Amino acid sequence: MSAYVLTYDVGTSGVKTCLYHLSPSLSLVASALHGYELTILENGGAEQDPADWWQAMRATTSQVLKDSGIPASHISGISFCAQMQGLVLVDEQGAPVRKAMSYMDTRASEEHRRGIRHGLQFAGANVFKLLKSLAITRAVPASVKDPVWKYRWVRRHEPEAFSRVHKWLDVKEYLLFKCTGEFVMTEDTAYATLLYDAGNNRFSKEMCRMFGVRTEHFPKVISSTAMAGLLTAEAAAELGLKEDTPVFGGGGDASLIGVGAGAVAEGDTHIYLGTSGWVSTVVNRQIIDAGSMIASIVGARPKHYHYFCELETAGKCLEWVKNHLALDEIGIYLEKKQVSESQETMYRSLYDYMMHAIKDVPAGSNGVIFTPWLHGNRCPFEDAHARGLFFNISIETGKTELIHAVLEGICYHLRWQLEAQDRKIKTSQAIRFVGGGALAPLTCQILADILGRTIETVDSPQNAGAVGAAITAAVGLGIVPNLDAARSFVQVRASYTPNPRNKAVYDTYFGVFKSLYRRNKKAFGILNNLKSNADVFQAPL
Repeated sequence: MSAYVLTYDVGTSGVKTCLYHLSPSLSLVASALHGYELTILENGGAEQDPADWWQAMRATTSQVLKDSGIPASHISGISFCAQMQGLVLVDEQGAPVRKAMSYMDTRASEEHRRGIRHGLQFAGANVFKLLKSLAITRAVPASVKDPVWKYRWVRRHEPEAFSRVHKWLDVKEYLLFKCTGEFVMTEDTAYATLLYDAGNNRFSKEMCRMFGVRTEHFPKVISSTAMAGLLTAEAAAELGLKEDTPVFGGGGDASLIGVGAGAVAEGDTHIYLGTSGWVSTVVNRQIIDAGSMIASIVGARPKHYHYFCELETAGKCLEWVKNHLALDEIGIYLEKKQVSESQETMYRSLYDYMMHAIKDVPAGSNGVIFTPWLHGNRCPFEDAHARGLFFNISIETGKTELIHAVLEGICYHLRWQLEAQDRKIKTSQAIRFVGGGALAPLTCQILADILGRTIETVDSPQNAGAVGAAITAAVGLGIVPNLDAARSFVQVRASYTPNPRNKAVYDTYFGVFKSLYRRNKKAFGILNNLKSNADVFQAPL
C-alpha cells in the first residue's frame, strides 16, 4: 500500500510543510517554508499570533500543491509536528482570547513564586508540592516557563480574557481545531502541561486543584497516531485541500523529531539543533533529575519516554549572529550567489556562508568562549536571568572567531546536558544529530569533537519533525503497524568521529565554559531583574 501524506512542522520561526510519498520507503515530494514573527516583550513575554500559523499553513500548502503537481484528492492524510509548552486559550468557538504565549515566555515570575517557590524548598520548589507532583505526574512545574504559570498569569492580569476561556490548547491543538472543529490534545502535549497523570491517562484533579487550574478547560486526550477528525469544508477551502481528508494527532517536536531521527529504541540518544535545541534519550520508565531540571516526557511511542534536556536558544543564537555580526557580508554573498527568492533557499545559503567564513578558525576560537543563554536557561540549571557572554575577547579577536565561538558555545552546552543525563542513565555512544544545524559538516564535526562521541546524520535532517509526523500518519492509515517503522525509514547518511587534537582543546575549555554561569550568576540577576535593581545594586558581587 502507498499513499501521499501532508505534514505541517510548526516551529518558533515558521511553518515547514512537506508532502511525502509513503510506500516501502518514505520520499519527500515537495516542501515549502513560510516564516512569521516571535514578539519579545520587555516584561519577559514571548508571543505569537495564531493567525500567523494558519496563514503560513495556507501559503505553504498552496506552494507544495503547485510544486508537486499532486492533486489534493490524492492526499490520504494530514499530520502535525509542533513547538510545545505554549499556551493558546480559546473561547467556545475556538477563537483565541488573546495572543499565544510561547514556551519562551518568562513574565509569570510572580505566579511562579507564589505557586511553587515558597516555604521549605528543594531544587527551587516547595517540598510538599514537589513530592506530590512527583508522586502523581513524575514531573514538576518548577520552571517559570511552564504553561501552568502562563495560565495563572492570564487569570490574574487579564480577567476579562480569562472569563472567555473554554479550552486550554497548545500550538498543534489549536491547528487541529482549525482543521477539524474538534477540541483534542495529544498525550505528549497533555503531559507537557505537567498536570497529566500518564499512569492513569487523565488530567489529575488533585494537581489541578493544587495549582489553581480548572479541569474543564482541558480537551479530550488522544494518541499521536489517532485520527483527530476529518478536514472540514471551511478548512479545506482555505487550505486548498479535499474535504473529509483524515487529520491525525501527530505530536510535539520533542516527541516526533526523535522518531524522524530514527531514535526510537530504548537507549537511543538524539540531539536536535533548530531554533531551540536539546539532548533526548529514549527510556522505558519515567526518570527525573529535579536538581538538573531534567524530566522524562511522554513520547509518541506508547510506554516509552524521552529523558529530555532543552536549550531554548540554540539556532536562535545563529540567527542573532546573522542579524548582528554578519548581515553586511551575508547581503554581499547572497547578491553574488544570485540566490532565489525562496525563504528556505535563503536560509540555507546564509548558513552555508557562515560555515564557509569560519572554516579555518582553530578549535577553541583562539580562546573566546560564548554562552548561548540569550533568553535565560532551563537545563541543567534554571535561571530566567542568565544571558549570553563573549568571554576572553582580545585585541586580535575577529568576527570569524566570534561566529565560531557561538557554534562551540551551543555544543558546550549540549555536552553539559549530556553529562547530566549520564548521571542517571546510559546514553548512546553514537548520537543521531538532526535539525537545521545538522546540515553543515563543520557543525557536526565540532559537536563530535566537543562531545567525544560519534555523530550520525540522516537525509534532510532539517525535516526530522516532518518525517516523524509522516510516520504517525502512516500508522494511523494502517500502512505500517507502529512507530518502530522509523528505524527502517530513516537511514544514516554520514558519520563524524572526534578529532583527538581538537577534543583535547575542548576538554580544557569545557570546564571554563561551565564555570561562567556560576561566576556570573549574581551579575545576571542584577542586570536582568529590573524590579529589584534598586536593592541589588547595593549588594557586593
